[in-house]
Amino acid sequence: LVAHAGEGQNLTATFTVTHDHQGAPGLAHGGLLSLAFDEALGKLMWLIRSPAVTARLETDFLKPVPMGSTLYITADIAGQVNRKVYTRAEGHLDGFDGPVAVRAAALFVIVPMKHFLENAPQEYLKHLREHPELLAFVDPDFEINP
Repeated sequence: LVAHAGEGQNLTATFTVTHDHQGAPGLAHGGLLSLAFDEALGKLMWLIRSPAVTARLETDFLKPVPMGSTLYITADIAGQVNRKVYTRAEGHLDGFDGPVAVRAAALFVIVPMKHFLENAPQEYLKHLREHPELLAFVDPDFEINP
């Protein structure tokens, strides 16, 4: 998945379906497409500078996605209420203006950065200590509407 931030609280992404993503013969596996949408929607949390986890992901498969094709994804934040962030996305075939093949909506819940740091492997924490700028925008104890 390759994603690019848009203006405001949205992004575009592309996901190319390879042989490794095959479900039914010649078609993308639905679970893998759901994974791509979870990843794209999760990247929206970086736009609002809030660490969050997926609480719910709903995926509608409208058209088959053939192996070798590229899914063109548009995603945005539909709204936020306290710690809950509501997101939505569409995956198009044949370009961003092409037919919609997959539609997704997700609920993310903002959590303290401490949640991720307490569960991270030691090698990851070592990397963060060596590159503190990666967490410069987040206070580990900060909670939004606890």
